[in-house]
Amino acid sequence: METVVVRMRDGIDEAGIRRAGEILRRGGLVAFPTETVYGLGADALDEKASAKIYQAKGRPSDNPLIVHIADWDAIGKIAVDIPAEAKLLADAFWPGPLTMILKKSDAVPLATTGGLDTVAVRLPGHEVARALIRAGGGYVAAPSANTSGRPSPTTAEHVAQDMDGVIDMIIDGGDVEIGLESTIIDLTDGTPTILRPGYISREMLGRVLGEVEVDRALTSEDVNLRPKAPGMKYRHYAPKAQLFIVQGPQRQVRERINAMTEANAAKGQRTGVIGTDESQAFYANAVVKSIGSRQDEGSIARHLYGILREFDESDVSVIYSEAFDTPQMGQAIMNRLIKAAGHQIIAV
Repeated sequence: METVVVRMRDGIDEAGIRRAGEILRRGGLVAFPTETVYGLGADALDEKASAKIYQAKGRPSDNPLIVHIADWDAIGKIAVDIPAEAKLLADAFWPGPLTMILKKSDAVPLATTGGLDTVAVRLPGHEVARALIRAGGGYVAAPSANTSGRPSPTTAEHVAQDMDGVIDMIIDGGDVEIGLESTIIDLTDGTPTILRPGYISREMLGRVLGEVEVDRALTSEDVNLRPKAPGMKYRHYAPKAQLFIVQGPQRQVRERINAMTEANAAKGQRTGVIGTDESQAFYANAVVKSIGSRQDEGSIARHLYGILREFDESDVSVIYSEAFDTPQMGQAIMNRLIKAAGHQIIAV
């Protein structure tokens, strides 16, 4: 299959959107930019089209797909018993990086929801994404546009690395704005509960809803505790090299990383280090990459997946990363980093 790339870095190309919409309507796959990461889209109400997403990604079939809509009114076709909290959250955060779990209607096939009786719904903030959704019929299922387990794509080039020749089209909208997947909140079972952290923090949600819980599996050190969201039980975002997170006071972290990279160098082992603008000059005997500034947590979120992909081209056998406990997105950043490391954390 030839994968067509359509450039929309400077706004919407109406002819390109019509072409992409036609692909979706006939059951094809289109990768497209959102404000979080690039999504791999198919008609969410077409069982066979949704199945193509799982096949293209190598994605486990019990990992639900998020249904993307372009207007609040569209939600009534795919969800039932919609709670008042959903409208409050939509008014506060949509369009934007928030996904709500609701009870699904019969219009949504089980192939889209991973066999669950709930549906994940998001109204993205990216204008190209919303234009595509409308052109494609109004309901686009879209996980991240990468091979399952790999770092999520934040550029069209990342998508092409994994999906060229596998899908029909890639819409190139340039670099994404946020760089981490949306926050997921479950509104179907008592107190609203965060199932995946993201840009929209617990504090932000709490200001709208009052009490908000966090799935215990997200904060527990027990790796055997199963998260409520099926997709969160899988290893994600992983580079090819073994990744370790070194956590503690920054000076001790730097000293420990340097000690390990020196030992590795003595054995002829090539090592990678993920630091920051403030710390990268302190490291030696390693391939050092800055993820951004600790004064700008947005830069850390935007660069995380790209840095992990860059190390795949650096021929390193092990990577040591600093921990990034930043104010708003710290939990989301660390959630992705810990999953990429397979929960391998070195405390100093």
